[in-house]
Amino acid sequence: MRDEEAARQSAERMALMLTDWGFPRMPARVLMTVMTADEDLLTAADIGDRLGVSPAAVSGAVRYLIQLGMLGREPLPGSRRDAFRLPQNAWYEITALKGGLFKILADMSDEAVRALGEESGGGRRMATMRDYFIFVEGEFPKLLERWREHKADNGLD
Repeated sequence: MRDEEAARQSAERMALMLTDWGFPRMPARVLMTVMTADEDLLTAADIGDRLGVSPAAVSGAVRYLIQLGMLGREPLPGSRRDAFRLPQNAWYEITALKGGLFKILADMSDEAVRALGEESGGGRRMATMRDYFIFVEGEFPKLLERWREHKADNGLD
């Protein structure tokens, strides 16, 4: 049996954690509200009601999440309103999109190494950062493939 208050508090704690990690606050709250909903589709009004904010306050957060691939928009039949849903592989999709970030960070770190000199203290630290992101970028596709296999093996689709 669902405990609405406990579910709301859990979603708010998760949103706060995402905010602490740099995710904008309202998109984090909207994302966790949709994640914890039993329904597959929620309107901006539904989300706003659950968060105690206006649908207009939800609007910018929804746009942000759609741009990241974390929410999808669907028109409601017979209405001018839209509803929002999580893509089937939302976490996988956002992680895959952000994968290019590792290459950018490796390249920028390498640029800093060249500017600082690899033998300087700062150059050594930046070289370690570069090498880490090169490693992560190389491992990332294997990790995603392992996730797909894990999902298939465990019926998680």
